[in-house]
Amino acid sequence: MDPVHALRDAKPTPFWLEDPGRPDANSALTGDVRCDLLVVGGGYSGLWTALIAKERDPGRDVVLIEAERAGWAASGRNGGFCAASLTHGLGNGLERWPDEMAALEQLGARNLQAIEDAVTGHGIDCDWERTGELDVATEPHQVEELAELHELARQYGDYEFLDADAVRAQVASPTYLGALWDKDGVAMLHPAKLAWGLKRACERLGVRVFEHTKALDIAESGPGMAVRTPYGRVLARQVALGTNVFPSLVKRIRPYTVPVYDYALMTEPLDAAQLAAIGWQGRQGIGDSANQFHYYRLSADNRILWGGYDAVYHYGAKVRAEYDQRPQTYQTLARHFFQTFPQLEGLRFTHAWGGAIDTCTRFSAFFDTAYRGKVALAAGYTGLGVGATRFGAEVMLDLLAGQPTERTALEMVRRKPLPFPPEPVRWAGIGLTKWSLDRADRNAGRRNLWLKTMDRLGLGFDS
Repeated sequence: MDPVHALRDAKPTPFWLEDPGRPDANSALTGDVRCDLLVVGGGYSGLWTALIAKERDPGRDVVLIEAERAGWAASGRNGGFCAASLTHGLGNGLERWPDEMAALEQLGARNLQAIEDAVTGHGIDCDWERTGELDVATEPHQVEELAELHELARQYGDYEFLDADAVRAQVASPTYLGALWDKDGVAMLHPAKLAWGLKRACERLGVRVFEHTKALDIAESGPGMAVRTPYGRVLARQVALGTNVFPSLVKRIRPYTVPVYDYALMTEPLDAAQLAAIGWQGRQGIGDSANQFHYYRLSADNRILWGGYDAVYHYGAKVRAEYDQRPQTYQTLARHFFQTFPQLEGLRFTHAWGGAIDTCTRFSAFFDTAYRGKVALAAGYTGLGVGATRFGAEVMLDLLAGQPTERTALEMVRRKPLPFPPEPVRWAGIGLTKWSLDRADRNAGRRNLWLKTMDRLGLGFDS
């Protein structure tokens, strides 16, 4: 059967956001309000910042504003992989901060446990499963690369290298040649339910949450800051910006990130025979080892989310609703799905969607302050923000407090990545990099001169 036929009934909406438990939207802010801390953005970054701010100081008056609805953007559209890694994987971290990796991995493990504790402590029903993740090899050269990475990874966590027979015993795909299993460093969850649960937890602690309230601009106002919205202003002593993929209110930050569009499919629930055909009893998250990689996992009701591969950049760094749909990518994803799981022929996709994520030239978050320390920001999570945004929230609050901490001492926190060049150089460079990465995937991983140059400069492109 042509894989495209499996898309015939797919709804062009994010599966997660259709959950009947989605809370009603809060009212927009009208008039002027005052507070100690204003958080801009109602995704994970902003929600964690507001929640932790109240936990650190219950007397702090915190306001959160969101342009749409909490969890509406990347926080409600992602694959639901909550990873301990703060550096977009061990390999990327070792390349950039080898002297800090032990500390970064410890902080990441503590951060993941803190998320689990918050889910339990605040009663957040988000289908949390601490399953770990399989990084699978589908080409011979990837097996060698994973074996080498395993030698490095063992000193940082509970990793196991699996040969072809061992990984296929975990998940039955004829494409698998080996895998590296991170047994404890990744949890699976329902991403939108996590965002909605964080919103409710914030409100229970006294955070005032306003939705459909876009931050239009920011300026100093006396000893504090003023953020203008469509129907009023927020006057705050301090501001934390968690806007990520959307243009920062601090304009000098904008060249450090670009939006790329990522896409995903969701299948109908698998029946008992289909589940038996693929195994997957450990319910691990899975990602393959190609440069243009897929990520996939089982939902609580045994659907398969299948995403990744294409990462699409639009000229001028535009973020537009029409980019959320890309049928040519859905066709590619459907074809790859049935190549990976041919035993599931006949399975249908029920949802197909996309959305923008922010990436930076080092593929992991960076941090900064503005307006003489009264504003803090974090951005650049590059698709691995489900877990790392909580760490970013801690960093922003540390920076606003002005007191040195273990987090603020990190080189990762103290230094920003290189900015992207202006157009049209940016568009041409990203396009050439994507073409080169695809070529490397088709050429046993061998990197051309362009990629080797990007490696030396610490630049590149990743989904």
